[in-house]
Amino acid sequence: MKLDYDIPLLRPYINWVYFYHAWQVRPADEQRRLRKEADAFLDTIAHDYQAHALFTIERAHADGDDIVLDSRGGEHITLLRQQTGSPCLCLADFVSPVADRVGLFATSVDSAMASDFDHDPYQKMMAQLLADRLAEAAAELMHLEVRRRYWGYAPDEQLSIAELHQERFQGIRPAVGYPSLPDASLNFQLDRLLGFSQIGITLTESGAMRPHASVSGLMIAHPQARYFTIGKIGADQLADYARRRQLEPAVVRKFLAASL
Repeated sequence: MKLDYDIPLLRPYINWVYFYHAWQVRPADEQRRLRKEADAFLDTIAHDYQAHALFTIERAHADGDDIVLDSRGGEHITLLRQQTGSPCLCLADFVSPVADRVGLFATSVDSAMASDFDHDPYQKMMAQLLADRLAEAAAELMHLEVRRRYWGYAPDEQLSIAELHQERFQGIRPAVGYPSLPDASLNFQLDRLLGFSQIGITLTESGAMRPHASVSGLMIAHPQARYFTIGKIGADQLADYARRRQLEPAVVRKFLAASL
């Protein structure tokens, strides 16, 4: 399913903490000044650009460290498992081995928002960083609508924006390239299943998304699901992961270079 969001609808869902972090602004008075400038910028472009979301909810089950998409002919989403800690977690641990559902998603912002301000370095920076926040806000709102309506496993959820940003909701939304899903090449599979081009996303040879203001990942509903960091993996897991993905280890090594 494809959803389109206007900027005024998304503004309440922006997590400003990460915006300030991107500017490397810490003093409260400087944050207030920057927020005022950002709000003025958003007022100016409020009706010029949109954010977009794609998602699907699939029948699935876990098979070891894979999530099997039963409604897609048994296609596997191959995942990594922590090699240290107790327990050593994998996202597949939060999916039933018998019968469950899993969501796949992507969000993005009109690519023109990042390119229409090339004439002014400050405005370009402001546009790019706000586009990043709007893509994340679109993921936040989409996930809320999925939980309440489309998947409907939390129809009575009533959380404040602060509680949403604190992830007080049931389930998780692990994003590709983040600690639980470090392999960006998963985007090739998500692209095939979702059709990223519907919302203007293209992929580089390494699986990175363009425009930069894009987010993709999984949605898992298990009440005990939580985020974690895969961390470093050994040669044995690299070989096993390559086997399960039906790829040459040398290819997988390129995708997972930062995790080796």
